Amino acid sequence: MNSAKLLEGRGARRFASPLSRAMASRSGLDLAALRGSGPQGRIVRADVVAALASMPNPVTRAPERATRFHEVPHTLGRKLMARRLTQAKQDAPHFYLSVDCHVDAVLALRASQQERAVSEGVRLSLNDFVIKAAALALGDVPALNASFSETSIRYFDDVHVSVAVALDDGLVTPVIEHADRKSVSQIASAMAELSTQARAGTLPAGASAGGTFSISNLGAFGVREFAAVINPPQAAILAVGAAEARPVVVDGNLAVATVMTVTLSADHRVTEGAVAARWLAAFRSRLAGLSEADIWLPAA
Repeated sequence: MNSAKLLEGRGARRFASPLSRAMASRSGLDLAALRGSGPQGRIVRADVVAALASMPNPVTRAPERATRFHEVPHTLGRKLMARRLTQAKQDAPHFYLSVDCHVDAVLALRASQQERAVSEGVRLSLNDFVIKAAALALGDVPALNASFSETSIRYFDDVHVSVAVALDDGLVTPVIEHADRKSVSQIASAMAELSTQARAGTLPAGASAGGTFSISNLGAFGVREFAAVINPPQAAILAVGAAEARPVVVDGNLAVATVMTVTLSADHRVTEGAVAARWLAAFRSRLAGLSEADIWLPAA
């Protein structure tokens, strides 16, 4: 009969066969706790097996796996974005409201004017119409064209819209100044220039400063809807999803319409849900009501 036992104490270094040492190591078993049954008290395989069997819950050690990785140092832009957005989520109590916008009419308007736009060196995108409608809605509901401080809420007289532009190592938010007074074609021209400069790394200093409201559009990636983080010190940001065909009910009948979901993130220190809802209603109305005159309206 095998006489291996777990000892009560710990003794000096134990003699053990290579196999028993390997088994004990894999099992997390301390050889000093065993009494060997081999020649001259040598610990052998049978001693380790018997010791493990006598334990109520044999000790097992999970194999260690080395996870391969590589690191990319933070760019200055990434550090700044991380700092600002962390501040926004910590300081500003966000709330979110979403609405669906039917955009068949504005898409038809865009298509009817694209040939003229191209001849004038500009290409109209749906986002250019979104920027214009958002700027006009800020005139209708100016409570969202604001920022919060510890002593006051600042309401801006000018409408400067920050528009998120994705880069390989983050994003930037160049500003369309006086977007409410610009035509859609002028917004499109400004966005084309700013986006090109941003991706080339030649965006002028201060091009991302002074915004009073932000827009982030992920529709080109097929994202149906999302909620964006407020761009401090602004009070709100509009997240724009993809315009896609969806089933809708019109006058009690099932139909198909092109629908775009937008989500407003707002700072609850600055505004309330009812005010944000009025702004979304104004935005949806403004987007649906844009006309040819809004595309070619000369600058004020």
